[in-house]
Amino acid sequence: MAINTTNMRLGTCVTNPATRDITVTASALATLDEISGGRMDLGIGRGDSAQRVLGRTPVTARTLDRAVGVIRDLVEGRTTKYIDVDELSLSYNGRIWTGKWKLPVWIAGYGPLVLGMTGRVADGVILQLADVDLIKWMVGMVREAAVEVGRDPAAIKVQAAAPAHVGPLGVCRERVRWFPALVSNHVVDLVNKYPREQLPESLTGYIGDREGYDYQHHAEVDSGNDQFVSDEVADRFSIVGPPEEHVRRLLELHRAGVDQFNLYLMNGDEEEQLAVYGSTVIPAMRRALADTA
Repeated sequence: MAINTTNMRLGTCVTNPATRDITVTASALATLDEISGGRMDLGIGRGDSAQRVLGRTPVTARTLDRAVGVIRDLVEGRTTKYIDVDELSLSYNGRIWTGKWKLPVWIAGYGPLVLGMTGRVADGVILQLADVDLIKWMVGMVREAAVEVGRDPAAIKVQAAAPAHVGPLGVCRERVRWFPALVSNHVVDLVNKYPREQLPESLTGYIGDREGYDYQHHAEVDSGNDQFVSDEVADRFSIVGPPEEHVRRLLELHRAGVDQFNLYLMNGDEEEQLAVYGSTVIPAMRRALADTA
């Protein structure tokens, strides 16, 4: 992709500091940045399925914060002298790169700790849902943390990452119902960490009938993980229906502060869905944005 493109940015969405060694991540990014002519970004999170399928929990926000610092140091040519958190049990005192490159970092998260850290240190945030109200709540936490440390909150980019499926509404809902089931794992983590009154009802309310999650069938359509997900939740967390509904939802996300929509395609008919977005949804979205400019 780096060799055969000239404009699009490339990166991980997302890696993690536990199951993928951060020095290997840093080295790969530095190499690919050279190949692509400076178009690589780092997307990183706490490690959900990668950790849980091994019977482990995602790393803490502190570990993620320190890992981001090490990766940045290594790829930007600085000598890094730390990572001493217990979860990784690693220490470094060296560098892998002597170039002059600023690594854009996008952090994926849902909760106040990670979103606050994102506002303090990152260039972008990855929010894995398409619910406008929840996007506003999460973006608000990122921007508030940025202001507290003297950063320009508007400089932090916002990505919404969620499935989108074009077609009859009933069919689309069944194709994307797996996604709110996946998100429910993050919500359960938040509920266990924070009092429910500190979290929006629109985030916590849908997990009441959840009975568990089988990571052997992670992110699979019709896996059985999604039996508790209602039509209303499927509609809120993803983008479904005819092309005009996709444009309407994308405009809502844009007004809520979203700069970039990451289209999750793993719902079946991937080639056809991407073709519809390229031929219909994206041109209509461009026209709509031009009309509102």
